[in-house]
Amino acid sequence: MVLGAALFSSSPIVLGQVKIGVVTSATGPTALVGIPQKNTVPLLPPKAGDLSIEYISLDDASDPTQTVTAFKKLISENHVDALIGPTGSPNSMSVLQFAAESGTPMLAPVGAASIVLPMTDDKKWAFKTTQNTDIIAQALVQDMVKRGIKTVGFIGFADAYGEDWYQVFSKLAQDNGLQLVVAERYQRTDSSVTGQALKVLAAKPDAVLVAGTGGAAALPQTTLVQQGYKGQFYQTHGAALPAFLTLGGPAVEGTILAASLMLVLPEIPDSNPSKPIAQDYIQRYQAKYGEKPATFGANVYDAGLLLQHAIPIAAKTAQPGTPEFRRALRDALEQTHELTATQGVYNMSPADHSGFDKRGRELITVKDGKWVLVK
Repeated sequence: MVLGAALFSSSPIVLGQVKIGVVTSATGPTALVGIPQKNTVPLLPPKAGDLSIEYISLDDASDPTQTVTAFKKLISENHVDALIGPTGSPNSMSVLQFAAESGTPMLAPVGAASIVLPMTDDKKWAFKTTQNTDIIAQALVQDMVKRGIKTVGFIGFADAYGEDWYQVFSKLAQDNGLQLVVAERYQRTDSSVTGQALKVLAAKPDAVLVAGTGGAAALPQTTLVQQGYKGQFYQTHGAALPAFLTLGGPAVEGTILAASLMLVLPEIPDSNPSKPIAQDYIQRYQAKYGEKPATFGANVYDAGLLLQHAIPIAAKTAQPGTPEFRRALRDALEQTHELTATQGVYNMSPADHSGFDKRGRELITVKDGKWVLVK
């Protein structure tokens, strides 16, 4: 088993330096999500207050088993004070217990709300830097009702992300008079979903919701379009990346999703407090890599901003590198109040370790191959 590793340090290791471990899926089937996350690590804050920060970055190759290995290494060998990652929801679920057992705060840049809900002893050490499923799903359901949609088909990943979306969406649909007429699943690594798509097509739903991430989110939609489906498509914030547009082509025209303001930043009013922070991140990323980042990179960037805010507070209680500091850091993260970042404003609490509200979402569609606000 080989773990790719990179070290980004603002200064030589010194007493009192904070160590942050980062685990991303920069290779493997989730790489379209993981690459912008890995690329964001050198852009993370080099200091928090008077403390310098060292980032130790590992690639888990999209494999939950390697995620566990990476987490254990960072905790036991590198003695990190906090963890950012991993990339995928199944990967995150696989390491919750290790973060909790070691008392190490974990900031997961993943979609599934099950990482932090319902709250348990293990999940007290986990935080999430994406919008919880219900916030995104509510916007989609509201749009479906507004458009007069009555029946919906669902096709999602056969993992924690897909299951979380199915559970949240099916309840919201029922509560809002929508009938879920068919539900199918597929694997992230599938190259064909012909069988599942035919079942969805046969049910003749008014609209279809695809619950996938990265380039894999486009596959069910392009397949259904090829089979002749003419209804409205909805996607989750997991589809919010350029590859969805390029892989989907004309088949994703008119798709509706709710996601970060970063997708439509030029249309966002200057009065939005997140806009200048998102602009700064995008400009720095583009200057370094020659392309704009997917919103998934911003999930890691926001994790860095949350830690930059919490570290000086924790340092008033204990020294980095100690269990006491890690616990104080967890407590400080949980008390985050009105912290503006690239995708919205964070307000954490003992019951809410995601912290987003409606300010963290925009209703977006695809028009002429580009993301635009739904007017």
